[in-house]
Amino acid sequence: MRWIFYNIVFSFLYLLLMPHFAMRMMRRGGYRERFGDRFGRLPYDIIEKLKSSQGRIWIHAVSVGEVFVAGQVMRELRSQDASVKFLFSTTSSTGWVQAQRQVQEEDVLIYCPLDISCFVKRVINLVEPKALVLTESEIWPNLIRCCSAKGVPIFLINARISDRSAPRYAKMNWWFEPVFRMFTLIMAQSDLDKRRLVAAGADESCIDVCGSFKFDVAQRDAKKESELRGWLDSHGVTEDKLVLLGGSTWPGEDFILINTYRELAEKYPQLRLVIVPRHFEKADDVEKNIIKSGLVCVRKSRGDSSPENNYGGAAPVLLADTTGELMGFYGLSQIVFVGKSLYEHGAQNMIEPCLCGASVIVGSHTENFRPVMCDLLDADGIIQILVDDMLLDEVEELLNNDEKRLTLGARASQAVVNRKGVVERCAAKMLKAIDS
Repeated sequence: MRWIFYNIVFSFLYLLLMPHFAMRMMRRGGYRERFGDRFGRLPYDIIEKLKSSQGRIWIHAVSVGEVFVAGQVMRELRSQDASVKFLFSTTSSTGWVQAQRQVQEEDVLIYCPLDISCFVKRVINLVEPKALVLTESEIWPNLIRCCSAKGVPIFLINARISDRSAPRYAKMNWWFEPVFRMFTLIMAQSDLDKRRLVAAGADESCIDVCGSFKFDVAQRDAKKESELRGWLDSHGVTEDKLVLLGGSTWPGEDFILINTYRELAEKYPQLRLVIVPRHFEKADDVEKNIIKSGLVCVRKSRGDSSPENNYGGAAPVLLADTTGELMGFYGLSQIVFVGKSLYEHGAQNMIEPCLCGASVIVGSHTENFRPVMCDLLDADGIIQILVDDMLLDEVEELLNNDEKRLTLGARASQAVVNRKGVVERCAAKMLKAIDS
């Protein structure tokens, strides 16, 4: 009865939200042509490919960060067993773009079917998966239940329960317990996540505290850094300049960065500001904020190519509103503010700029990276500010103190390197469980 109720409620909510999804598809584009995937209606060539090679490992990830984690796991599983093939599913157009870079020719990429029994079963029957791997907090009851009914091993990797979600999971453990008990192995990021999972109904004996997979995922991109070096040089941001980068900024954070830069630019003429918004469709708003502040904006997506001395001597703010280039920018920046952290959103990935040796500043809201932040703070490798006004003081302190800036970056980079190796160990455990 509970599953009939769940299917009815899920279907109703999806219909209710359909106008929102339609608007997002129109705005972002990308996955309208594969919309049938949502209902288990896969293209003919995909069906034929699945039929020709069944027994794939189905791995599901949504956000860009989760996709990178999934990609790293896929590569490690393949290195330990060259015979494995994958079905990769995601739900967003941005996740799709990143997933295309993770899969190989023999793999299959689809949009995940809606979590309604008939759609899920249709895909499962086509795939005949040998395992299901879900990332972080992707708990889809029907997908889990239908795989479990077929005896498919189910894994939750890099598992976490956020501060906001923990009370809800605990209150509804009567609902989540039978779902969590279907997992073969849950690999949690921290002891706190393990306790929260147990409170939500998971079997303590099947939870392994492994640490964060994201330390392994972070890799410098030398090719992209070289490409972006040329773009920065063309706008006067040469290697003798200091780059203040706003990475994956959310609305409001760009305004704070712009004001910080305005306060410091005249006193520190070597400083330059680069902003990489989290969602490229928000770039128009970011540009408006730059112009309102009396500064010149250069947008990468437009192909603006004039050097800074063509702007009346004022150094422009560079707006990198393109996808897939953030890691390259991190490798070329000296001071980085990581977005989605000044407000109650949970933060974006701060491991990547830390690996690159940048001096990294985050806001107070880093809930999505709690164990990572604990490690970086313990290593004295990151600066966390409690209020917006502290950003100006911290950036100026780093500009005034080269030794502090360089030492902070070195500690951060070493802290990331010291915590690698999680993916290799967890991949071995999954293969052992699959073969047993």
